[in-house]
Amino acid sequence: MQWEVVIGLETHAQLTTQTKIFSGSPTQFGAEPNTQTSPVDLALPGALPVMNRGAVERAIQFGLAIGATVAPHSVFARKNYFYPDLPKGYQISQMDLPIVQGGRVSFALEVGGKTEIRSVQLTRAHLEEDAGKSLHEDYQGMTGIDLNRAGTPLLEIVTEPDMRSAAEAVAYAKALHTLVTWLGICDGNMQEGSFRCDANVSVRPVGQKEFGTRCEIKNLNSFRFLEDAINYEVRRQIELIEDGGRVVQATRLYDPDKKETREMRSKEDAHDYRYFPDPDLPPLVVSAEWIARVKAAMPELPGAMRERFVRDYALSEYDAAVLTQSKAMANYFEAVVAAAGKEQAKPAANWLMGDVASTLNREGIEIAAAPVTAAQLALLLQRIADGTISNKIAKEVFSAMWEAKSDSDKLADDIIESKGLKQISDSGALEKIVDDVLAANAKSVEEFRAGKEQAINALMGQAMKASKGKANPAQLTELLKKKLTA
Repeated sequence: MQWEVVIGLETHAQLTTQTKIFSGSPTQFGAEPNTQTSPVDLALPGALPVMNRGAVERAIQFGLAIGATVAPHSVFARKNYFYPDLPKGYQISQMDLPIVQGGRVSFALEVGGKTEIRSVQLTRAHLEEDAGKSLHEDYQGMTGIDLNRAGTPLLEIVTEPDMRSAAEAVAYAKALHTLVTWLGICDGNMQEGSFRCDANVSVRPVGQKEFGTRCEIKNLNSFRFLEDAINYEVRRQIELIEDGGRVVQATRLYDPDKKETREMRSKEDAHDYRYFPDPDLPPLVVSAEWIARVKAAMPELPGAMRERFVRDYALSEYDAAVLTQSKAMANYFEAVVAAAGKEQAKPAANWLMGDVASTLNREGIEIAAAPVTAAQLALLLQRIADGTISNKIAKEVFSAMWEAKSDSDKLADDIIESKGLKQISDSGALEKIVDDVLAANAKSVEEFRAGKEQAINALMGQAMKASKGKANPAQLTELLKKKLTA
């Protein structure tokens, strides 16, 4: 039997406010347990919540960015459940009337070697407070409670069950991560829990309209874990059904060490929480004027920038999608092109996605911390374009530039000069190199003249070796062909 995978994601994005959603307590990560709390966070009698305007503003930004309806009137509810680290016994959230309704998130997905632009429909995004944290490591059979996170502002972003593979879910999650960090409404730090995903996964026979029984995998805090957890859960459900079993709706956790999901608790029915209107919070009213002010201050969004890169710089969809995965990378690219010229857009993209990206990954730093500035890289591209150095030599120059950690805009020229790396373009010098190589490689010459055209590659390699990589490849190839066919 052929199976179809059905995936929906719920993502908790911690908002970048300085204080909590209903109190003035700070939200700084890493503070000593229970040092960032207040009577409101602790649910002490008589303490009343007050809405954080900054949290609302960030929700409006998100709603506008995804083309959603920003509700002029939304309502907070008490989501009742028991956790040891939930001091009130309920979580303030939104249910029937969330602040953001609908909208879509677009993303690029590689399918069969081609880039497709897909989109996922969102159901809603609503404001809520986070719970505290249970601590187990240091208490020898007991549990400690840290309420620093209690009341931290979250935007919970919920999709429709539109995704059909783990790869698609990851591509969506990455695009969402890019968007919220681009807007500045979330810092996106997955290790600190600022951006975490819950995946609802089910399977059904291909062609069946009804959804299968879903399981929810909680608190996935890396894209790799998200992909691995979904793939494992899909395999588990298919094997279970094919062996005659039945999928039970449940909440599950992913164990990255064992690379498997395990059940936390079953859900006998879908309505496992009870919601009641919060009597302490009036309805949240967002005026048209407020929305207009937020809209006027919005930056260019990744999707719009991606389309512009394709249109203005003749980049592929794939190149544009990669370059707009972060605002810092996109800005760096545009700065390089502005300095090097529009005709260098494609080489600039290749360098950023190649040598620059691999060096950043190796050193574990972001583009903002790169020691090679946009102006320095632009000059390097210009020296490749004008024939001063070859692409191969340019890689050596780039490595030296990275190590130099210099502010000089002329760094590429300085390194080329000091290391004697200028490309040999003098026809007389090249001709001597070619003559020497042909004389020393009679067998390859014979093979080429006998019709084995790839023999020129060996001769080219020898010639480049003789020139210590400095020969102009185009000139060298032309000269070799001329001599061989004479």
